[in-house]
This record gives sequence, structure tokens and C-alpha cells, in this order.
Amino acid sequence: MRKITKKYTKPRRPWDKERNEGEKKLKIKYGLRRKREIWKAISILRKFRSRAREIAAKKDAEAEKILIDHLNKLGVLDAEAKLNSVLGLTVEDILKRRMQTVVFEKGLANTQKEARQMITHGHIAVDSRKFFFPSALVTRDMEPKISYYGGFSPKRVEKAGEAGGEGA
Repeated sequence: MRKITKKYTKPRRPWDKERNEGEKKLKIKYGLRRKREIWKAISILRKFRSRAREIAAKKDAEAEKILIDHLNKLGVLDAEAKLNSVLGLTVEDILKRRMQTVVFEKGLANTQKEARQMITHGHIAVDSRKFFFPSALVTRDMEPKISYYGGFSPKRVEKAGEAGGEGA
């Protein structure tokens, strides 16, 4: 049986006013359900930055190229970026690559929360296959393949709702 481990760490000072206000703004801006999602993004960022510090200490050019290529594929950095730019990444750079945010920015949903709902209800597809995870990080390769699933169209749903409202 597999032991499930946490993918994040809680803040050391849970009632820090400045951090709480910043997290609240991020939660509203990106339509997140709970602060735990921000903490997961912080953990992802922390891992990338610690890898960059280790690589800088060892001065390993090959490992640096692998890390930069991985972040480029993820869509966080450009291909010409240097190791110092990895250290300059912010939590927002990670949150912008979530499926929920990408669906909203592509115009498939009107709001961040609507994007989340459409993904969890199975109305969004990647390469014509249903996708149910709003928190998944989207690679550059996946981004153009995101669309509505099957015959779903929000305009068709609105028309059906209007027709149902007139007959009642």
C-alpha cells in the first residue's frame, strides 16, 4: 500500500497579517478554492529554486540546461533564460500555468471560478479527451490542444436555458 504524503508545507506563522492578505488577493485573482492551492504552488516553486541553487553551487552546465529546458517546456521561462532567472520566479508564475487559469485566459470561460467549474464537470478537453483537474500545470505543448469537450458549447447551454425559462 502506498503512503500518501503532503505536497505542501503549511506556513510557520499562520496568522501573519501581510502573508494572509497577499494569499487572499491571490486566491481571489486566480479563483482558487482554498489557500492550500497557493501553498502547493509555493512548494513547487521552492523545489525549482532549491535545484537552481544546488546547480549554481556545483556549476553543472548540463543540469542547468535540463532545468531551464524543463521550465521552458512548462511555459514558465524562455529558452534563453539563465539560472538567475529561475531564482527570480514568483508564485504567480506557477499559478498562471494552472489549467484553470489557462482556460480562463483562452476565453473558454468568463471567470476563473467558471473555468474551474467547467473543468471539474468535464466540459474541457485536452486533445479531445476529458480533463478533470483544474490545478494541473499546463505545458506549452498542451496549451493549443485545450478546447471544449465534444459538442459542449456554453452558447448552446444558454439557449437551452432561455428556452426552458420561456416555457415555464
